[in-house]
Amino acid sequence: MKRYEEMTQEELKREKDALEREYKDYQAKGLKLNMARGKPSEEQLNLSLPMMDVMYSMAKLSADDGTDCRNYGELEGIFEARALMAEIMDTTPDRVICFGNSSLNVMYDMISRAYTHGICGDTPWGKLPEVKFLCPVPGYDRHFAITEFFGIKMINVPMKTTGPDMDMVEGLVASDPAIKGIWCVPKFSNPEGIVYSDETVRRFARLKPAAKDFRIFWDNAYSVHYLYEDDQPQIPDLVRECEEAGNPDIVYKFASTSKITFPGSGISAMAVSKRNRDSIINMMKIQTIGPDKVNQLRHVRFLKNREGVAEQMRRHANILRPKFEMVENILNEELISRGIGNFFSPKGGYFIAFNAPEGTAKRIVGLAKDCGVTMTGAGAPFPYGKDPKDSVIRIAPSYPPIDELEQAAKIFQICARIATAEKLLENA
Repeated sequence: MKRYEEMTQEELKREKDALEREYKDYQAKGLKLNMARGKPSEEQLNLSLPMMDVMYSMAKLSADDGTDCRNYGELEGIFEARALMAEIMDTTPDRVICFGNSSLNVMYDMISRAYTHGICGDTPWGKLPEVKFLCPVPGYDRHFAITEFFGIKMINVPMKTTGPDMDMVEGLVASDPAIKGIWCVPKFSNPEGIVYSDETVRRFARLKPAAKDFRIFWDNAYSVHYLYEDDQPQIPDLVRECEEAGNPDIVYKFASTSKITFPGSGISAMAVSKRNRDSIINMMKIQTIGPDKVNQLRHVRFLKNREGVAEQMRRHANILRPKFEMVENILNEELISRGIGNFFSPKGGYFIAFNAPEGTAKRIVGLAKDCGVTMTGAGAPFPYGKDPKDSVIRIAPSYPPIDELEQAAKIFQICARIATAEKLLENA
């Protein structure tokens, strides 16, 4: 199979004409396909339906210590929920606070509290002349949306196969007291699926920030979301590593059951040092009288423990794995073999990041949209929606049925080939 950069202009024109005919055939079908967000499919959601029966099988809605979960109280969450989330987060219950269904909501709250009241008694960020955040790129668009919403200046940090460029992180954090935090998705990063190396985690723990209220926002959203049972990469617990490095307060670690049970009705948690925990609980007393403990209890009764979570995730993987493998096969056979772009093959998580030829991502996504395939906007994995190379496209294989996903992936590769041929002809 001939690579596009080896083709003559005449060959590229013939190729483009043939692809455009195929594209128009798909357009005529009036398809409505979606690869935009990393939502679990209906088949995955059905895995947790038995959790609804758990509620009716319980004689009393009481925690192990006798707490009536129907009532107010237990601000930090019931103990067994904290113990379950501690197992998912690879930490201990004394470090954990449990919340409602959305860890993203908790992250927003932490930024908001820092902005209005400061962190552990330090100056509120809203009273400072400038606040900055480090953003590994490509990254999670909803993280960037939070910091942008508060007017925080975002600084791009390139991602490597081992995690963020730590030389750059260390240098920036140590030299600029206006840098107050960094967004991280350490296991199966969004969107590339990269797992931070042990050395990267330990370098985070040993950071020496100029700002004493600097915090690592460690979003371990995909901590148990493996695609392959025999290939489950592990990373050290940053909370423990920070304690051992004499930096106990530097990290906020987040997780949730959003893609384990029901995304809209799960539980979330954060693991923090005692000083951070006391400060957070003190502010939460004003915000709420307690979380949804009934929902926490049903999750504990349904998932039970680490083994129960692992079994649930095996069922998820059996649904997800064929979708990821099918999309990767199409990318390899139709694009990579022709010298068009590249991607990192993830071992877990919910996304594939396709690195298209520079200057083509917006064109590819636009072509896909006009053919009935909805994708995350080009530029979304970067702060302010600005991809400096216009190349990264996030693919979300989870939501569509596999037959629809296959159609969407085939349309995507046609769009990528058309855009690449156009770019090469334009440059020629």
